[in-house]
Amino acid sequence: MGDLFGAPSDPEPQGHRPLADRLRPRTLSEVIGQQQILGPEGPLHTMLASGSLGSLIFWGPPGVGKTTIARLLAHETDLHFVQISAIFTGVPDLRKVFEAAKIRRRNGQGTLLFVDEIHRFNKAQQDGFLPHMEDGTILLVGATTENPSFELNAAVLSRAQVMVLQRLDAGDLERLAQRAERELESKLPLNASARAALLEMADGDGRALLNLIEQIAAWKIDGTLDTKALSTRLMRRAAQYDKSGDAHYNLISALHKSVRGSDPDAALYWFARMLEGGEDPRYLARRITRMAVEDIGLADPQAQAICLASWETYERLGSPEGELALAQALTYLALAPKSNAAYVAYKAARVSARQTGSQPPPKHILNAPTTMMKDQGYGAGYAYDHDAEDGFSGQNYFPDDMPRPAFYAPVERGFERDLKKRLDYFAKLRAKRET
Repeated sequence: MGDLFGAPSDPEPQGHRPLADRLRPRTLSEVIGQQQILGPEGPLHTMLASGSLGSLIFWGPPGVGKTTIARLLAHETDLHFVQISAIFTGVPDLRKVFEAAKIRRRNGQGTLLFVDEIHRFNKAQQDGFLPHMEDGTILLVGATTENPSFELNAAVLSRAQVMVLQRLDAGDLERLAQRAERELESKLPLNASARAALLEMADGDGRALLNLIEQIAAWKIDGTLDTKALSTRLMRRAAQYDKSGDAHYNLISALHKSVRGSDPDAALYWFARMLEGGEDPRYLARRITRMAVEDIGLADPQAQAICLASWETYERLGSPEGELALAQALTYLALAPKSNAAYVAYKAARVSARQTGSQPPPKHILNAPTTMMKDQGYGAGYAYDHDAEDGFSGQNYFPDDMPRPAFYAPVERGFERDLKKRLDYFAKLRAKRET
């Protein structure tokens, strides 16, 4: 299988070779991007220089050179390169791979086993690598687009170092485009804005860029295309987004923190990114409502109602019209006064409840529907607050043996300014009643 930067290890095929295959680097120094791991101070460079290459997990988006770097590592360390995919490989196949690696090892040849999509192996399959990693039968290099912390066994992670590969930036993509032009022996028929649009279409994926360039080269165009002409001929690469994967959680985290940080522009951007990626607007409506409860709270009690109304509007209108209602609610939340005081108070109360969960309420606030309960002191001494001065008795409502806690501490923002005044007022009255 050809890949973006893989080192040539097989005889060159006859006939047409894709541009991505023709541009595969032959050494690590030719790899474009990933200098954070390949540069002079990078961990891979350090490992190779010291001759101490260990098992690795490459975590990064598609088209950034994971397979390529693995191939070149095998070449640099004189290891036999074996590539498998977790999608197409079962337990019998793994046994054959391990047996072949053992034979090579007895003959003095090590094996670098590259496992693409390693996160697709289940726990038992991942555990199968451990003895062969430990005894040196294989040097494992796994590749994944998902967060290894969630998708890989702790035992595998403890025996391998995770290397984070980044999407290619505009400079990396431009260097790759120039390399492609040298291979094709012709400049791309694009003006400056169209060339920038082409790089943007690739969305950080080097393989995608080379495929787009190959399409453009096949058009045999005389003249120069502008951005509009290019856009009519090429489809933009679909944004990388998996509704159940790492990108999903990263983007909803970015959206939530943008709202919390009072940045409506950023909030709308991440909201749009998720919609463009195919996210269910109902999921976003639920999360937006949660933001109102968690981060705006009682600083603006209307925020929650606005979110629920926007959710209801979406249910009535559907997409795309109803999405505007969600966007408006999101904008309102970003600009609303923020307070998590009630949220913090709720969590503190839950902790306290777990610690003191066996203590009964004080008897004076318990109902006494029977004579026996009255004889036990239920309801004795209860002061009806509406009959008290200022409508406030100041009685204790916590368990008798429990010191009075203070869970709720309103902030000096929005409506909580008024709530703080009320809280302080009742605290003064309570202190007065207790003296």
